[in-house]
Amino acid sequence: MSNFRTINRDTGFLLPPSVDEWLPQRHLARFVVEVVDGLDLSELVKAYRGAGWRPITRRCCWRC
Repeated sequence: MSNFRTINRDTGFLLPPSVDEWLPQRHLARFVVEVVDGLDLSELVKAYRGAGWRPITRRCCWRC
């Protein structure tokens, strides 16, 4: 079991609409998501000791 909460990009929002509806297909943000998904973050995950609530996955934080 992972120490991190998972994210589901297919989950719709109450407000605003889904990102897929308003973000153009060739937008830079989509490229950033692809790059971060390709990064090897295993050393960061291993080094994380945890504290308090279960954190959001590092991949999600790097995209912000």
